[in-house]
Amino acid sequence: MKKKPMSIILTGFLILILLLVFLYVGMWLSSKEKYPVEYGISFNHQHAESLGLDWKEVYVEILKDLQPKYIRIAAMWSEVEVEQGKYDFTNVDWMMGLAEAEGTKVILVVGQKAPRWPECHVPYWTYHLDEEKYEKSLFNYAEAVVERYKDNEALEIWQVENEPFIKFRFGECEGYREDLVKAEINFVKKLDSEHKILITDSGELSTWWKASRAGDLFGTTLYRIVRTPSGKIWTYDWLPPAFYRWKAKILGKDMNEFFVAELQAEPWFDGDGPDKTTLVEQAKTMDSLRLKDHFDYTERIGAPRAYLWGVEWWYWIKTERGNSIYWQMVKDKISN
Repeated sequence: MKKKPMSIILTGFLILILLLVFLYVGMWLSSKEKYPVEYGISFNHQHAESLGLDWKEVYVEILKDLQPKYIRIAAMWSEVEVEQGKYDFTNVDWMMGLAEAEGTKVILVVGQKAPRWPECHVPYWTYHLDEEKYEKSLFNYAEAVVERYKDNEALEIWQVENEPFIKFRFGECEGYREDLVKAEINFVKKLDSEHKILITDSGELSTWWKASRAGDLFGTTLYRIVRTPSGKIWTYDWLPPAFYRWKAKILGKDMNEFFVAELQAEPWFDGDGPDKTTLVEQAKTMDSLRLKDHFDYTERIGAPRAYLWGVEWWYWIKTERGNSIYWQMVKDKISN
């Protein structure tokens, strides 16, 4: 009598394994087709400065030499409102102005989190505020940003927060207020109903459940090779491109509303950055062959647009190490 239930369990397990195998093979077969992709650039001027670069020089070269149709930048709260109640939009004004002059369309990030380390870009003076005063200050800053740029010709899309629903916290995000995200989105939409709102999430470490429903557009990260905290290299090369497309469709996302918000195009560094990571070590997580492979992989997903992550490094390795291959590869890809 006991053997019968065990045989049923084993049969069910084998059927499950076969279904998973068929699903996996089906995703690879569904990854054969290539789709057109327009490539944009994600840029953070503070990160460029951290590499010892003149960030304005880098930004000018991005717009005038690479000539992307799209760029993603941030109005970081920690920079815009260093002193409570006093707003300084000097850097954002300059970037938006040049983008407008060059005809480049901007995703402008607003919120507690923004792309690049330390992930949460919140003024230090907020650390001592109670919850009610913090919320009021956050919305005052968001209002100042939206009112300033909503009529700017360069603005195409608002991004509210960056990967707001990831459960693990790193950088300076220990006190991150995820509970305010929905209200932030509604607030920005109320202030500016003309521009769509993008919400982003991790491509490999999240279900996308909340993020895919929170805004008008959804953006995934796309990292195919990473370095773990222990220093080991882990690749997602086994994951079929169609995984991202199927995941989006299961969640009901129209592919025209689905972007790759961060396409990995730089290495993972040891220490504080490229100066402290040998070129040999950098090549383990990014070289020209891998970048080419990342382009090919992205074009099999079905997302109409992808924002490349790593322009600051391409410029650094071009000017500081005399290697312009990455810069040229991106330039060729954008122009084509």
